[in-house]
Amino acid sequence: MDPAQWLADYRDRLERAAHGARQARDSLREAGATARSPRGEVTVSVNAGGALDELALTPAARKLEADALAGLIVSTAREAQRLASARMAEVMAGYLGDGPALTQLTQHLPAEVVR
Repeated sequence: MDPAQWLADYRDRLERAAHGARQARDSLREAGATARSPRGEVTVSVNAGGALDELALTPAARKLEADALAGLIVSTAREAQRLASARMAEVMAGYLGDGPALTQLTQHLPAEVVR
């Protein structure tokens, strides 16, 4: 192969990889999730990493005992984190494809998230 052609092909591959990485980055920025408790007293939003972004309580939440409210907040946050993890895994699967890199990224996610 002609060295100039090889270099041009290599640059094209690098540009496609960089473009894919930018798309994955942009998608991950929006991969957070929001979950609401079954009766709507608690709403939790998390970012792509599962960190808490927002917590909203309705007036109905004030009627709950402290332990019940705490449990509801935790279970709702876990659901939001599960949803965010699923979105993150989906984005990364599109970028990385199935293989060892995706397995490494998703090995600690809940089983129902990983396909």
